[in-house]
Amino acid sequence: MNARFHAVVKALGQHIIGKQEQIKLAITCLIANGHLLIEDLPGMGKTTLSHGLASAFGLNFSRIQFTSDLLPADMLGVNIFDSQQHEFTFKPGPLFNQLVLADEINRASPKTQSALLEAMEEHQVSVDGTTYALPRPFFVIGTQNPSYQSGTYPLPESQLDRFLMRISLGYPSWEAETAMLQGGGNRQQFTMPEVISTADLLVYQQEVNQIHCSDNVISYILRLVTQSREEGVYPNALSPRASKALLQAAKAWAYLHAREFVVPEDIQAVFVAVAEHRLRSERDDPREQKVLSERLLESVDPIAA
Repeated sequence: MNARFHAVVKALGQHIIGKQEQIKLAITCLIANGHLLIEDLPGMGKTTLSHGLASAFGLNFSRIQFTSDLLPADMLGVNIFDSQQHEFTFKPGPLFNQLVLADEINRASPKTQSALLEAMEEHQVSVDGTTYALPRPFFVIGTQNPSYQSGTYPLPESQLDRFLMRISLGYPSWEAETAMLQGGGNRQQFTMPEVISTADLLVYQQEVNQIHCSDNVISYILRLVTQSREEGVYPNALSPRASKALLQAAKAWAYLHAREFVVPEDIQAVFVAVAEHRLRSERDDPREQKVLSERLLESVDPIAA
């Protein structure tokens, strides 16, 4: 692994114990210039991971608590009338930060959820007919509670598709939770130095796009997405946007591991995180759909003609 990224993983691992793979996937999503969805029960470390990534990369951070009465203007900002200048002045909302934690995103109404679509896709927002550019880098971490919990609204497929990757931290191991209870994961003591500057991160995001991907690896991606469309067992087959997301995530995973080209193992490393939330319906059991996405990966030979 690239030494600087290894330093980030090691530093975050001191506070999010036993979750190295999830930390690596989160960093991969960031350098791929995507957005990350974390689905888990409350208290699993989602907020700690978000704070840690912002600190490690020197990013401006804001947290938006999504509730049933949250309005789009509460995120985007509003025009306020200046009585001295006799004109309206735009006051940006908390969305105008480099890393935005959209906490419990599926507790807000569909109208509020949809207000994020333009921001996540175009890196800009429109308020009263005027378009405002968002800062770069712009990274949204959405967290959501399992859909069976009360007070949740299923995310529409169009918004799920805006998240490059979805991960779940899950319960810690016995050893990890022991270390946490002994003080290794105390959020009150959480301090995270900047390891990689924001300027360097922007360079890395550009360099990820230059990672080489051979025709054989692209063929592997196409066989995976085609299999999802032809089997007929998935609520939502993988779209062309999903195949682009899979390629971009694989490039970022290769870059994270200090390689200049993508290999089939990179596709396999990111496949479930990229594909699972696109394949399943929000009403389905995510554990069952994870098994199906893993089965899809196993059904396609990476070296077949």
